Formats: sequence, C-alpha cells, structure tokens
Amino acid sequence: MAKLSLLLSMSDQTPDLFGFKPAQGDLFANEPARNNGVGVADPDDIRARLQKMLAEARAAQSRPPWNERTTRMYQIVFPQMANWLPDSEAEQLRFEFERELRRLTEAA
Repeated sequence: MAKLSLLLSMSDQTPDLFGFKPAQGDLFANEPARNNGVGVADPDDIRARLQKMLAEARAAQSRPPWNERTTRMYQIVFPQMANWLPDSEAEQLRFEFERELRRLTEAA
C-alpha cells in the first residue's frame, strides 16, 4: 500500500527509479475542439458558384469564355467543388460542365 501511495504522489514529470521521465502530455488535451469554419463549405454557395461557371460556358458560342489558364483551372476546380454537393447533383453538374467544355473545344 505504501508503494501505491508513493506512485500516486509522483507527478507525471517525476522521473522513475531508472531516470525515465515521461514525455510531456498534450498541452490542449482538456480544451474542446474548435471549428473556425475552415474546411466547411456552404452547399448553397458552392451550388451558386458552379451554376455561374456553367452559365458562362453555356453562353459562349465558339470558344471557352475564359483565357486558357482559367479554363484549365476550372477543369480541375469545378469537379472538386462539386464534391461538396449531394452525389447525384454533383455528377449531373460535372457531366454538364464537361459537355459544355467539349462543345466549345470542338467549335474552336
């Protein structure tokens, strides 16, 4: 019993008989998790942005409405942004955007 009370009275940073000192614990272990909005997207905002890009592509007649660099970026960004939406809606938007870019590429 005396050994147990001796062990309990030792702090986490007290070395044991062999000189081993435990590593420092997590400094923020007792704090609640915080979410400052990073990594969280509003589906309505995403939907509006994707619809705007799609409308610009649909309005174009013979070539993409953006310069080459922006067009390449949208080809990457559009499908990724759609991941924030429900699967069926995301797939439909991706399909329509790819169809419009194909149409514009063939017309050029």
